[in-house]
Amino acid sequence: MSIALVILAAGQGTRMNSDLPKVLHKVAGAPLLAHAMHAGAALEPEKIVIVAGHGADQVAQAAHDQDETAQIVIQSEQLGTAHAVAQAKSALAGFFGDVIVLYGDTPFIRPETLDRMIAARADNAVVVLGFQAKEPGRYGRLVMDGDSLRRIVEFKDATEVERAITLCNSGVIACDAQTLFDLIDAVGNDNAAGEYYLTDIVALARARGLSATVVTCDEAETLGVNARAQLAEAEAAFQIRARAALMEDGVTLAVPGTVYLSFDTVIGRDTVVEPNVVFGPGVTVEYGAQIRAFSHLEGCHVSRGAVVGPYARLRPGAELAEDARVGNFVEVKNAQIGEGAKINHLSYVGDATVGARTNVGAGTITCNYDGVMKHHTDIGSDVFIGSNTMLVAPVSVGNNAMTASGSVITTNVENDALAIARAPQVNKPGLAVKLFEMLKRKKKSNEKGHS
Repeated sequence: MSIALVILAAGQGTRMNSDLPKVLHKVAGAPLLAHAMHAGAALEPEKIVIVAGHGADQVAQAAHDQDETAQIVIQSEQLGTAHAVAQAKSALAGFFGDVIVLYGDTPFIRPETLDRMIAARADNAVVVLGFQAKEPGRYGRLVMDGDSLRRIVEFKDATEVERAITLCNSGVIACDAQTLFDLIDAVGNDNAAGEYYLTDIVALARARGLSATVVTCDEAETLGVNARAQLAEAEAAFQIRARAALMEDGVTLAVPGTVYLSFDTVIGRDTVVEPNVVFGPGVTVEYGAQIRAFSHLEGCHVSRGAVVGPYARLRPGAELAEDARVGNFVEVKNAQIGEGAKINHLSYVGDATVGARTNVGAGTITCNYDGVMKHHTDIGSDVFIGSNTMLVAPVSVGNNAMTASGSVITTNVENDALAIARAPQVNKPGLAVKLFEMLKRKKKSNEKGHS
């Protein structure tokens, strides 16, 4: 059976008090919309339609960053959820399969839940995702007749008896495309809000002799984000779940609550992550590595046995080979660090290649930017870079070479060579005492002048 996703992402989200469209606020380093698309992608949909409105260009860009095949349709007026889905009709013309309606501000629906909804479609025209709410509040209520769903009633339109129901509507619906749009065409707006509710298709389907049912999930899956406080709740929920999954897979988190993960963080078994580590998007850590305290990683790859930190920063394009070491207050960006290489402290290595077993001394900087363009530094294998070396790119240092501490390297260093590039030291006997006496007299004179 072919699947199409329709993801509603047109709302402004006024309670967010932001110029950014609501669905582009981030959880775990990714827009809410990306989380919804990721869940639906597990179904291998034939089509993905994003219904955009407020900030449509930004929403479209975020959608295409996730899946370049996604189609964008515009809901210029927000007249309700049925009206929003109706905007996808032309994009799905000629599509014969099931449509799942998701919400761009509801990031935690699990792919397994969507699989169960598709399975339930075998015996029902309409399948609704519901949940038992601890505090039903203003959720729509699911009115059941045994295993059959009779109708969905919005809180504003519910009677006191209906408001006492705790089985609530998530908004997620599965239905075959032709039936879905036929039912939407019949939806009216004779309700307290004057809107076209997608939920009305259940009662319309039953009136036509079609069956409807409910698949339930944990309430946590249905968490929607409408305000900053809920965004924080969503972040916390994601982190708790992601940390637990890593530990279940054999990763040691010394103090789990202090480790922050991104939506796509991959960490191999027997890796140890110390406290206060932040993983930005695009990080893969192979098994048996060690990520020490207060490190920040983003867009990088750490191979097995490597050690990062403490207080290290790996920026996008950093590649650490097996058993490489990047120590305290070291920053690596767009650089390949070879097997067993060491950059142990107080250095910046950017736009560079560092060969196997090379040792980079403290205070080393690859001077990669000339104010206009970036340039590359190539350091060979088994090299010793002396402390406080400035490597002015573009420049290369050959295998088994060495640079003297305090050198400014501006030309290539051949294999096996020692490069010394610093001014000769000159000692002036007795000059230190004379200089101090002169400075003290000047200070005293200045103080008298200000008194």
